[in-house]
Amino acid sequence: MDYSIKIGGEAGQGIQTIGNTLGRVFSRRGYHLFTHQDYESRIRGGHNLFQLRFSDSPVMASRDRIDILVALDKESILLHEKELSEHGIVIYDSSALKQRYEKPYFLDVPFRDLAMEHGGNKIMVNTVATGAVLGMLKIEIDILVETIKDTLKKKGEEIIKGNINAAMAGHDFTTRQCQRCSFSTAPQSKPKMLIAGNDAIGLGAVASGCKFYSAYPMTPSTGIMLYAAGKAKDYGIIVEQAEDEIAAINMAIGASFAGVRSMTGSSGGGFALMVEGLSLAAMTETPIVIALAQRPGPATGLPTRTEQGDLLFAIYTAHGEFPRVIFAPGTPEKAFYLTNKAFDIAEKYQIPVLILTDQYLADSQWTFDGFDLKGIRYTDYRIRGDAFKDISGYKRHHCTDNGVSPLGIPGDSKHLIVTDSDEHNEEGHIIEDVETRKKMVDKRLFKKLPLIRQEIEPPILYGNSHPEIVITGWGSTYGVMKEAVDDISKNKDIAMLHFSEIYPFPSTERFDYLNLLNNAKLTICIENNATGQFAYLMKGETGYEFNATINKYDGRPFTLEYLSGELDAHIRRL
Repeated sequence: MDYSIKIGGEAGQGIQTIGNTLGRVFSRRGYHLFTHQDYESRIRGGHNLFQLRFSDSPVMASRDRIDILVALDKESILLHEKELSEHGIVIYDSSALKQRYEKPYFLDVPFRDLAMEHGGNKIMVNTVATGAVLGMLKIEIDILVETIKDTLKKKGEEIIKGNINAAMAGHDFTTRQCQRCSFSTAPQSKPKMLIAGNDAIGLGAVASGCKFYSAYPMTPSTGIMLYAAGKAKDYGIIVEQAEDEIAAINMAIGASFAGVRSMTGSSGGGFALMVEGLSLAAMTETPIVIALAQRPGPATGLPTRTEQGDLLFAIYTAHGEFPRVIFAPGTPEKAFYLTNKAFDIAEKYQIPVLILTDQYLADSQWTFDGFDLKGIRYTDYRIRGDAFKDISGYKRHHCTDNGVSPLGIPGDSKHLIVTDSDEHNEEGHIIEDVETRKKMVDKRLFKKLPLIRQEIEPPILYGNSHPEIVITGWGSTYGVMKEAVDDISKNKDIAMLHFSEIYPFPSTERFDYLNLLNNAKLTICIENNATGQFAYLMKGETGYEFNATINKYDGRPFTLEYLSGELDAHIRRL
């Protein structure tokens, strides 16, 4: 069982409602699920889509082939009819589209009439459509009914009853009328957790003890702030919507200086405004975690699309030389754990840590059996309260052997805790002399960096242990690369290297990935950008140059068929 459903229509037609509801039903039935969204930068109109792929075995990417197309507008049919599988079906409402389609794979479902007749309100069209899809799949609606009750419990019994009736009407209609439907779904099993990339980063922040999150809303990073805000009351988190990104990062630095774990987030344009604050955090050695959710630029670019275009920007931006850490998770699960690691490293070494994601990973949903909380790190590296009793002469920027100075909290000690954005001495006061300047640079940069490098994990190897073909990627390309390896490995010795801990660049001490690459006949770097930024970084850091690159920079992610086709073209040249 491996089916794909695409819901297409205009913004404002409830496409996300149908997609998210089906996602909850499938995950609660125990199916493996992957979803992704494609939407325009407008509140109403345009063409948007929500795509789900569900299976009885793990799935990690979208496919080009569609088994059910829910067309809420004519453009969905025009654009996506050609994507139908051999047994694919389009469901639509001819009265809403004001057009009938006579081809055998079209099923006219009166969404609006059924919503009015059974739900009492045309707004329940989405619920009718959801029930209709489940009817086509021969899936009972018991879980959908429970989902409706959970989702609408604050709306009152009348609204809940109307939606249940509307769902049943859609389900009954397609069960009776869809003679072409031959879908066969796996039996129900243990429910799975369904989570998106942004929510996983937010959950990782909450689990890491984050107590302050400040940001200015900017797609696709806003979901992290919304998740934190949703947990604020339960976990004592202050979430501040700042007036701009300059204020956002400075608020987070101030909160961290005051003694709490702090985070901010934005996309490329907003992060550009944070650059001076990034250097301020580095100079004052104030721990901070920054989520950078990439989207196509330059400037506003394609604000609701995806791209991996900010890697080098994240690594090299900000004035001055200082250590930073860059993580780029490839799955929501990895995003959860790497967010936790980001907080730990930021606090441990008193540095900024960036988490790179993008619209594709931020909005896509995956299923998991659950996250193991035993892997969560939490060490309070700050000096609090009674711990100051053993310190006779506190120096905020004391030059220790490892470069990490004691991190006190203002107002929580008899000692003066001060720092300066100008170069400063060990006490934190401004200086001008060359000797102290050199001493402080050595402390912040050269003493810390070797220790930070030891914290960076090598890339993940998946596939053949002695491959003739190696594909390499970073961040959100993990899932589609992994499935491509599974597909191609039936005929070729192929493996994948995936980097999620990117900077400082991983050493080869624990895993000699350079030896693996050098022994392969064909190595390909796969990126969602135009210039091959990771390939460029790899060459600069290690001297290794890939045989080929596959770059996609149209604002859309790789699908399994697209990537497999591109890889096949390179492999045939061997």
